[in-house]
Amino acid sequence: MGEPVTQPGSDETQTVAEPAAARRDRSSGRVSDLPSGESTGSRVTSVITPRETLHVQEIDRTRTFMKVTIAFAVLAATTLAVFGGDPLAKRIFLAALLAIAASCGWMAWQMRIDAGYTIARATGVAYVCVFGAFSGIWFFGVFSPAPMILPFGLSFFSVGQSTRAVFAVYATCALTQALLMVLVISGAVHDPGMVGAHGLSRGDQVMILLLVEATLLATYVMQRRTRHATLDAIERHDDVVRSLAQRDALLREARQELAHAMRAGGIGRWTEEVVGSFRLGRVIGRGAMGEVYEATRVGTDEPAAVKLLHPHVLAQPELVQRFVREAKIVGALSVAAVARVLEVSPADAPVPYLAMERLVGQDLADYLREHKRMSVRHVLTMLRQVGTGLDAARAAGVVHRDLKPRNLFLSRHGTHETWKILDFGVARLAGEETLTVDQIVGTPNYMAPEQANGAKVTHKTDLFALAVIAYRALTGQPAFEGESTAEILYKVVHAMPLRPSELASLPAEVDLVLAVGLAKDPDDRFDSAAELAHALDAAARGRVDAALRGRAERMLAKLPWRDAP
Repeated sequence: MGEPVTQPGSDETQTVAEPAAARRDRSSGRVSDLPSGESTGSRVTSVITPRETLHVQEIDRTRTFMKVTIAFAVLAATTLAVFGGDPLAKRIFLAALLAIAASCGWMAWQMRIDAGYTIARATGVAYVCVFGAFSGIWFFGVFSPAPMILPFGLSFFSVGQSTRAVFAVYATCALTQALLMVLVISGAVHDPGMVGAHGLSRGDQVMILLLVEATLLATYVMQRRTRHATLDAIERHDDVVRSLAQRDALLREARQELAHAMRAGGIGRWTEEVVGSFRLGRVIGRGAMGEVYEATRVGTDEPAAVKLLHPHVLAQPELVQRFVREAKIVGALSVAAVARVLEVSPADAPVPYLAMERLVGQDLADYLREHKRMSVRHVLTMLRQVGTGLDAARAAGVVHRDLKPRNLFLSRHGTHETWKILDFGVARLAGEETLTVDQIVGTPNYMAPEQANGAKVTHKTDLFALAVIAYRALTGQPAFEGESTAEILYKVVHAMPLRPSELASLPAEVDLVLAVGLAKDPDDRFDSAAELAHALDAAARGRVDAALRGRAERMLAKLPWRDAP
């Protein structure tokens, strides 16, 4: 379990001076400070699955097969005149070769683009080739080497994606060849082939039939297993790639958490001092603006967490104003999802302080480091409870602006657990001038696009951050991460993360809900945390209403989930 602590939460928060070019581009929705080599026109495509990879391979393989078959058909037709044989069988074979060349040529023309390839078209051409093959077998002889042309074509078609179509082609070849041989062996029909069965005993003929059938069956089974093995190898490779990418993302996140941990704990300059009504103990959190001490109320031993400003911060009036404003905001939010304020320093206090209830439990960042991810049920509980705090903040005209796992705390009282929102230090009050003029304030990985652009923030800015937190909790991987702040902000504004169901075992409907929660345009997002939780609950059960489905699919058509690395 984590330390019982009310965190300051400002250690990952960044205040980024907004470049003049970015301010000029704000109305166009662009961020000028982009990663090197990136542009707003960069194409984002959907995730390619292993089956889609084999489909692309099948298209390329079919193009090659069409060219080879056309060349073979033309060569066979031009040399057919030198052969003797039955005249009628020869004419039928020649017509079949022309039909093969024409159908393969038509298929090749259709496949000028990938969309020209369909299972129905490929199957139709396959049957034309099968007819041509049996015309040749009838011309050369059912007991000649001609039937060996069948495994050549069958080996190509048997690695196709449609099991039904592939089996139909195999069954047609095997049954037709067997039927022709049985008819000739029984004497029911005359064999007009150039190479007849003369000199072969009936036993030899039956053995040849069995060998041909065994060859066709072996070809079909081997190629189907080859396809399954290839698909399995690609899936295992993709799993490894995704695991490595997730590991790298979590390592970057762990480095941030380590930096946080190293700034907390131990003896502070105010340890054992009395501040207001509280005696301070050890430091349980440090941030850029101040420290948080464990404390007890003098006379009653009531536990508390007291936040104090660093001495160097006292010389910066705007930071002191921010601290005082946080006390004002938190004190006005009387709701279980926000830590209760016990005492606020008077206006003439030499060192401003804020005393809050002492929370026992752990924040979401520590929880995720320990458990990697959360179940949908636990995420729903978090969303609903945090949502009540955001609703209270919205009613008070407050935008938190820095929701992240470090600022969501799971408070435990016996068996009762409550999620609470921490650190309103960079919150924005409606109608109040910002204390961070020309600056972007917040944690880049959890910023909303409008926040990253330095545009107006609303309650939907916090809802975007909450959706990013839900993504992180459900998948075990950050939605937006990079090697630099500029790279992260670019992804926040212009790109979608990886498809959630590709990273964890989640229903596809959850992808749709998170797509709406992560919408770049605030108007496309959910209007409340309760609405997000309701949609996620329905998605987990595989039930998403048609309006939400259409809304999400339209958004993803314009900006799909990011490709897996």
